[in-house]
Amino acid sequence: MKFGVLFTSHPDHKTEPHPHRAVHARVTREVMLCDRLGYDHCWIAEHHFSNQYGILPDPFAYLAYLAAKTRRIQLGAAVMILPLHNPLRVAENAAFIDILSNGRMQLGLGSGYRPYEFEGLGIDFEARLDIQEEGIGILLDAFHKHRVRHDGRFFKHHMRPEDEIFPYPVQMPHPPIYLGAGTERSIAQAAKRGFGLMLSTLGDFQTVAGQIAIYRRHMKEAPAPLNQNTAFGHVDVARWVYVAKTDAQAKADSAEGLIRHISHFAGTGTAGYLGRVSEKGGDALDYDKLSEATILHGSPDTVIQKIQMLKRVTGATSVLLHYPPYYGNDKAQASLRLFAREVMPVLHGEERPLVAAAE
Repeated sequence: MKFGVLFTSHPDHKTEPHPHRAVHARVTREVMLCDRLGYDHCWIAEHHFSNQYGILPDPFAYLAYLAAKTRRIQLGAAVMILPLHNPLRVAENAAFIDILSNGRMQLGLGSGYRPYEFEGLGIDFEARLDIQEEGIGILLDAFHKHRVRHDGRFFKHHMRPEDEIFPYPVQMPHPPIYLGAGTERSIAQAAKRGFGLMLSTLGDFQTVAGQIAIYRRHMKEAPAPLNQNTAFGHVDVARWVYVAKTDAQAKADSAEGLIRHISHFAGTGTAGYLGRVSEKGGDALDYDKLSEATILHGSPDTVIQKIQMLKRVTGATSVLLHYPPYYGNDKAQASLRLFAREVMPVLHGEERPLVAAAE
């Protein structure tokens, strides 16, 4: 499997008080550490207006900065909320970051799940999937054809025949593209467009297995050249991960902060697949129940066994480590180091893409 880290630039209000500027230096240190430790990729999440989860308005600006700060780790936007952007600007910027990083860019797209972000930017939240699907077509035309003429419901682009979309990325025709998805509609869209799939932290192993099965069923519907996307067939599953010397120490270090973090998704500020905490039932916020088939917390041996089970049950090809800031910088970095030293060497290897399910 491959291993990456999902960063949300989530402030810890106690140690990074309002206006939370310190969060960005802390996240940068963690990204640079992951680069040195041998993690395969880091993903930067886009969020607006709230200090309760993430405060990173422009992943492209940050990834340009990180391109100069890192040497080998792949740099990903996870996700660019496509309905909040002009798809041609997304294509241009992704290609530009690919050049600045010498071919290390990965592009994750998603429809968004926080209504207040859409309201603040004047975009119809209820239309987000329709906007995304129209925008994806434009984005793919930009990469494959370098010229776009489009007169749609949400976007209108009328480039002259002599004009061209620049720059061209290092990874042609485009960097690896993934779609963050949770509904059957969006998962099928990921497969049909030849995208890799990114799945959230909240679903248990059986939920993830069902989502991946939907993706595999629709993979055969991806036409050429879309099915040549190097991300096609790869499934990155985000998981809350914390590694300590023992299971008991992992729980002592992380339980309170993790439950506080997950509780945020049950609030009124979220909607869509990331907000369905209730799907776990009344014990959704019990650490021990979450440990059974959702979070990857514990000793190195325990976490290795859980990842092996995740791969066996779901078919996931990559795990994205995720964690709230509440454990403290020292403990978060210790967990990253322990995972890299004792977990990754056992499980690291070639990431084999999925193939379409048989009829």
